[in-house]
Amino acid sequence: MRAILYGLSALFLGVAPIFFGQICHAQLTAGTAKIDITDRSAGPVNDPLYAKALVISDGEKTVVIVSVDAVAIGEIGHLKNDYLPNVRSQIQKELGIPPTNIMINASHCHGVVCSDPDKRTIEAIKQAAANRVPVKVGVGEGYEDRISENRRIHLKNGRVADSRHAYSLPPDEEIVNVGPIDPEIGVLRVDRLDGTPLAILFNFACHPIQGVPSMGNTADLSGLAATAIEETLGNDCLALFVQGCGGDINPVLYKDVENPHDAQTLGNQLALSTLKAIKAISTIAEAPLQVHNETLKLPRANFSQRIVRMKTERERLLSSLHGTSLNLKTFLPLVVKYNVSGQFPSYYSHRYLHENQLGRKDLQKHDALNRRNLASYIQNIHTMEQLTRVQTNLRLLHLHQTDFVDAGERDLEVELIGLRIGDFRMVTFPGELTVQIGLNIKEASPHEHTFVAGYTNGYIYYAPTTEQLQNPGNAQEDCDTLLAPEWQPIFEQKAAEILMGL
Repeated sequence: MRAILYGLSALFLGVAPIFFGQICHAQLTAGTAKIDITDRSAGPVNDPLYAKALVISDGEKTVVIVSVDAVAIGEIGHLKNDYLPNVRSQIQKELGIPPTNIMINASHCHGVVCSDPDKRTIEAIKQAAANRVPVKVGVGEGYEDRISENRRIHLKNGRVADSRHAYSLPPDEEIVNVGPIDPEIGVLRVDRLDGTPLAILFNFACHPIQGVPSMGNTADLSGLAATAIEETLGNDCLALFVQGCGGDINPVLYKDVENPHDAQTLGNQLALSTLKAIKAISTIAEAPLQVHNETLKLPRANFSQRIVRMKTERERLLSSLHGTSLNLKTFLPLVVKYNVSGQFPSYYSHRYLHENQLGRKDLQKHDALNRRNLASYIQNIHTMEQLTRVQTNLRLLHLHQTDFVDAGERDLEVELIGLRIGDFRMVTFPGELTVQIGLNIKEASPHEHTFVAGYTNGYIYYAPTTEQLQNPGNAQEDCDTLLAPEWQPIFEQKAAEILMGL
């Protein structure tokens, strides 16, 4: 009844519900496998990277879900652009599974994978298909708000910066707010008929870029969470992490300089919260399996005007720099002195009192000059920090403007998948969706258990909201993108249509 009411209201709102055939409940079979894809020649290894496969079938159709510990499916990182077509074509050839039924998600960890990840992924899928057994499925949600933070920093001047290692954050006094997070963990539980867990798919939104104290190769918090889940559940259970809308979500305390970064701690917290959700999920033996794949055209961004504006901003910042008497050698001791003792920085207080008795203000005048020099030097520092943000993001805009010109067309094609396994429903996208888009899609869905996966079946860089794309070049998400601002409602409407049909 809820879906019918949603369909009627969607028609009035301009969202045409689409249906993907008759829904039937069938006994599902599923198999799993994982293969190490770590590049062990790239230096010390903290923990292995994997390609993990879950193959699930209702007897008529078969769906492949792959989770890869890599930064992206093509374009950047170590999975090349031929990775996805290679895997799909070979699996179609050997197993007869259509490419449209194969979903491959990158965790977005920044680990280094081996030189033949496509061959190893193919082998994982083949093993998983061969391992299929009758299964029961169930769905639930976990909650974890301790390990992530929104990296977009809202400023008093109306602009938005973001928290990256590529440039400095604005001064604390300029910051007024931060963006939201999505603490929901979407969980699909797949059990053998005897109730022992065969596979856990868990969906969460966060950049897995915390790193480990050893600085070794790592699958980061997502991979470490998956390992903790597998070790806790036993029974050769496979845990597949599926990245959500983590485009503007960092690990918590991402810019911490006081302590070594340790993804293990965050991974354990994510695992514990996921395990709590797993425990509460009931599974059923007969459930529907649906997959829908379609291509959507989205408007491509033309950054020519924004580049002009940012160059103007860069010139303004450069011209605001002015000479100062201090250099780093003289600035550092002065800034310490004048912050330790604001009233009497140059000498002990009794000397100031002595000068006052004599009617002189030599030290006070000396302090006033030093304070002006300090303020001037600090202002230059802040200006140079702004310049690093502008210059870094300007390079990104130039890169993608070249793509726009080379493409020769205004539209960008993206592949979307709608997936239903029992009451678990998911829609995918090939870019780094920012968190608000995922929150919007979940809120609009007629289904209780709805999840969104970015970084899937390709990579088109960041996919920020229309509002975020109005931010004039101060954050990476707004510049490291191929999309024009009007893309967001087009995608969200299509996602609603796909979910309505599941």
